[in-house]
Amino acid sequence: MQNDATWHVDLGIREDGTDTGANAALRLPEGTELKAHGHAKRHPDDPVQNRVGEELAAARALNDLARQLLRKAAHEIEEATHVPAHPHP
Repeated sequence: MQNDATWHVDLGIREDGTDTGANAALRLPEGTELKAHGHAKRHPDDPVQNRVGEELAAARALNDLARQLLRKAAHEIEEATHVPAHPHP
């Protein structure tokens, strides 16, 4: 049995001076929506490299989203098996 799926992550990034924030959202096929946030702060003495702040904030938001998805999967495994689940990242 083959089951193909496509999931889309919405990722928004905002910059305000030395602060960069990223918000990620994932809507799963059954309707669950996961939301995550990432943040990066540039030291005032560092050169302005907007892309680096965006990459750090986005990576942190996506990392948070991945951890939430792993917790959700573990919970669903535990509900089905009644055994503690520890899926590997």
